[in-house]
Amino acid sequence: MSKTVSFITENFGKYDPNSIDSYLSIGGFTAVKNALAMSSKEIIEIATKSAVKGRGGAAYDTGRKWSQAASVPGDNKVVICNADEGEPCTFKDRNIIEKDPFRLLEGMIIAGYTVGAQNGYIYLREEYRHLRSLLRNAIQQTMDKGYLGDNIMDSGFSFHIHLYSGAGAYVCGEGSTLIESIEGKSGRPRIKPPFIKEAGLFLLPTLVNNVETLAIAAAVLQNGVDDYIKYGTPDSPGTKIISLAGNVNKPGAYEIPFGLTLREIIYDIGGGIPDGHKLLLFQLGGASGKIGSANILDTPYTYQGLAKEGLVVGSGGVLVVDDRTRVIDFVKSIQDFFIHESCGKCTPCREGNRQIAKIIDRFVEGNQKPDDLHTAERFANIMQNCSFCGLGETAQSAFLTAIKHFPEEFGIQQEVAK
Repeated sequence: MSKTVSFITENFGKYDPNSIDSYLSIGGFTAVKNALAMSSKEIIEIATKSAVKGRGGAAYDTGRKWSQAASVPGDNKVVICNADEGEPCTFKDRNIIEKDPFRLLEGMIIAGYTVGAQNGYIYLREEYRHLRSLLRNAIQQTMDKGYLGDNIMDSGFSFHIHLYSGAGAYVCGEGSTLIESIEGKSGRPRIKPPFIKEAGLFLLPTLVNNVETLAIAAAVLQNGVDDYIKYGTPDSPGTKIISLAGNVNKPGAYEIPFGLTLREIIYDIGGGIPDGHKLLLFQLGGASGKIGSANILDTPYTYQGLAKEGLVVGSGGVLVVDDRTRVIDFVKSIQDFFIHESCGKCTPCREGNRQIAKIIDRFVEGNQKPDDLHTAERFANIMQNCSFCGLGETAQSAFLTAIKHFPEEFGIQQEVAK
């Protein structure tokens, strides 16, 4: 019996993503029709009941976010679809765009109607430039059919979608940095307040949602919230698209119900470790995510279950690393990534990453100093508490959890790692 499900991904492979007529033939834009027959308040109640948390990594409650955005006064609001997806080992948004672009547009239209926005912007990461033509075509066909543009379906609601591309900066996955990039500025985070919901793109009230979040909204509005929350657990209802990669026999993007264990994800869905090797570690949520060891493989993949082990769902990435890699070499690869991707705006992140990298290099070479680990942990804690944005706050997640789970790799006694 398959442990994957098809709710968000129900349309995958069922229509031609280049043709809106093909999409309409399987019930496309039913979600928009249903939404336009409701009030904003009714849609927000459905979003709240579905208990969907933002799927870009921050896990902010979608119903609450939409309610806040709808309550901000203003005649000119904006919805942004964050399709930057810069986390390594995260490719589920790409799958949605490739296989179901019209559902993404439906989600944006529904979000725009709910919060009272007139314009939507898709911010597509530079590495997904091959998907620009697909999205442009979907936007144009949706306008031609009257589901986008002025007075959609004679409802009095007008909404336009614009496509923007990033330049390949990981930090632009952060909401305010993404907005700076769209405005043509250097991709660096803004100080808050004012918050994005009040003064975002072009200083207009702005709602930013992830690709998967918007796709779920359309799926729920089409099929009903009860069909969604029948999956998962009471505390984490519904489903999640994960990006499973690394040393597994069957890498790929899979939609799973919340509640499966990490063991089931890696060994049943992923087919286990290749060539008889053993699991060394796994990392959840991309490069900024925390790592775990084989000792906690029976942890349920839910927000609450992972939190008990100090882990997070994050972007949905599940990276599997086997015993052919040293823990310290894996940590170094993560550190090199963050040195490259730090925007340099704030001192804790800019200098903290550099100094920790020097210490990690000494561990790699086996010539670390007696106080190196203590110094690195101190710098990492400063970064977590004092960095300007989420990049600096989470850059040392892998390093700190590696010390927790693999203290012997750092030449320390177990009690020092506590």
